[in-house]
Amino acid sequence: MEWGSELWDQYDIIERQTQWGIELVEKYVKFVRDRSEIEQSYAKQLRTLVKKYSPKRVLKEDQELKFSQYETFINILNELNDYAGQREVIAENLIQYIFAELMKYLYENKQERKMHLLEGRKAQQNLEVSYKQLDIAKKRFERDCKEAEKALQNAEKVDNDINTTKADVEKAKQQANLRNQLAEESKNEYASQLQKYNKDQNEFYFVEMPNVFNKLQDMDERRTRKLCEAYKMFADTEQKVMPIVGKCLDEMKKAAESVNENGDSRVLIEAHKSGFERPGELEFEDYSQLINRTSSENSIGSLKSESKVDQRTIGKNKTKRWPFSKKNKLAVSEDFSHLPPEQRRKKLQQKIDDLNRELQKQVDQREALDKMKDVYQRNPQMGDPNSLEPRIIETNQHIDRLHHELQKYESWLTDAEGKVVSRSESSVQCTPHCDQSPSLNNNNGSHDKGSPDTTYSDDSGQEPLQEPLPQPPPLSEFDDFEVDDIIHPIGNSTALYPFDGNSEGTIAMAEGEVLHLIEEDKGDGWTRVRRSDGEEGYVPTSYVKVSIGGM
Repeated sequence: MEWGSELWDQYDIIERQTQWGIELVEKYVKFVRDRSEIEQSYAKQLRTLVKKYSPKRVLKEDQELKFSQYETFINILNELNDYAGQREVIAENLIQYIFAELMKYLYENKQERKMHLLEGRKAQQNLEVSYKQLDIAKKRFERDCKEAEKALQNAEKVDNDINTTKADVEKAKQQANLRNQLAEESKNEYASQLQKYNKDQNEFYFVEMPNVFNKLQDMDERRTRKLCEAYKMFADTEQKVMPIVGKCLDEMKKAAESVNENGDSRVLIEAHKSGFERPGELEFEDYSQLINRTSSENSIGSLKSESKVDQRTIGKNKTKRWPFSKKNKLAVSEDFSHLPPEQRRKKLQQKIDDLNRELQKQVDQREALDKMKDVYQRNPQMGDPNSLEPRIIETNQHIDRLHHELQKYESWLTDAEGKVVSRSESSVQCTPHCDQSPSLNNNNGSHDKGSPDTTYSDDSGQEPLQEPLPQPPPLSEFDDFEVDDIIHPIGNSTALYPFDGNSEGTIAMAEGEVLHLIEEDKGDGWTRVRRSDGEEGYVPTSYVKVSIGGM
């Protein structure tokens, strides 16, 4: 059965059918591409899995390789890696033999369909042109017949009128004959065009369009066969690697069957067998004669032990009982005052740099606008200078805002830098003529000569005037030490002098000891520090060298 004879009047159906066939091929091409991507991804994941569980370096002396179960696991990983390679082969074959071939054929099929449909439209246009010529000839013949009939009636009317002259009668007859002759010519033209159209129509419906439809049918059937071959190749692509995949699976089973639990036990025994004899039974030893002496010694020892335990407990509890006020999280402020001084200074400097860059950008933009305005003023045909005024005003306002912001942040930066310098100068105080390390005795409140808290009078006796240290900050009854509330250090502090730290809330330190800086001096003469073991307390500010942001 042929489309040209059976579907001669179903041009739209044939056009939709051929388009649907092309879309089906396109859909299958996308399906093959997605399947290939899945195979590629699957192979990649398998190789990643093998790499993850494979040993980094396989050495013959490795103890694990002596066990058959581990060797089997390595063999399974190797076979799985080969299996992943076969999945990659499937993906490559799908792309090369199906995807690429169908894409090429699809392009050719579209071009062929387009050519056949164009041929059909051309034949149809020719038939339409022939019909228009027939219609024109028909209308002309109809018009000429009416005019000839009208002229004949007019000639008869003139001939019957006794008042008309002979010349008028002859003229009316000649006009009637002329119209009759034109009608005869139009009749012959119409008959000729009708014969031509019937021939063209017969050629169109019995030769040209059936030929076009048969070509489209042949094209569609070839497309169907090509798609069928692609369907088979889709299965053949995986079937070709099945022998190798099956071999990989067989090797996995073979490797699993090679596991020897008794052999692994022997390997373990041979590797770790000591060869020693089992220990014999213990003999009874009588210590009843030393009961009294042992009891007394044990009592003394227990007292000493309890004393040591109590001291350790006291020391430990002292650390845990040391209260620190809970610090609420500070809100982020515009001047970065919530940050430590050095971090604040860096943030302010960074903000100033950003503002300077933005300011330079706006200045360049204003200069460009000024130049453009000057060009417009000298060459009015290029543009209206007044049209740039809103943008210039907006840019100037932006520049003013940036200047204001810049001045504000620069003042904050000056303040921050001044605080950093003053803190560093106040915390580094050491007498250069010290012959020995100064010490502070809190039991009697006396200071050595080298102590930074000892001054001298102007008398010749050079008797030291002792200035007692200020009391550490008072403790609140609500303060409690919790690990979750430990504040992160903001710097380091190095002890310039030893400090006993016997007062409540203070912490002892040795000369040269480096402690974490938790809180700077708030004007009361004390700085809060923490050891690496977590013990925290206050030390005199003049006894330490503070380094902010040195963490």
